[in-house]
Amino acid sequence: MTQISIVFHSGYGHTKVLAEQVKAGAETVPGAKATLIPVEEIEAHWGDLEAADAIVFGSPTYMGNVSGPFKTFMDASSKPWYERKWKDKLAAGFTISGSPSGDKLNTLQSLMIFAMQHGMVWIGTADLPGSEEGINRLGSFSGLMAQAGQVAPEVEPNEADRRSAMRLGQRLAEASVRWAKGA
Repeated sequence: MTQISIVFHSGYGHTKVLAEQVKAGAETVPGAKATLIPVEEIEAHWGDLEAADAIVFGSPTYMGNVSGPFKTFMDASSKPWYERKWKDKLAAGFTISGSPSGDKLNTLQSLMIFAMQHGMVWIGTADLPGSEEGINRLGSFSGLMAQAGQVAPEVEPNEADRRSAMRLGQRLAEASVRWAKGA
């Protein structure tokens, strides 16, 4: 069974919705199991990250970058970084902010660079913008970008962003299963 860990911070609940959708998408792939790990609980999950075949990083975009709690997690990963514990694992990322841009690209680039520093292999999105019911509606290929205004997480992210998150989880799980088989 391919293990996928989804590490995320969610200040208001919107990022958690995306994390749950990434998990749901990953678990549609036979042979894949996904686990949600809020950064607030990371101390109990370092072993899960070491055992994972793939790690998905999710953070809201605050002030043009990852949130403070997510950055604290990144900094705390220096021991696995030094020991190369995540080398050759697959990685992906997602973010959400209140506006269509919100400087989300910078957040995704921070997540991608973080993964690369760990020696990971980054998996982006593959869907063309605006295809199939608004999938990848914000047009990002480096990772999932979603939008939520100042409304409850039950309202936003919208259905298109939720489906996009599921597609990211499915894509990463399919790649993880192939990667594990060596195909």
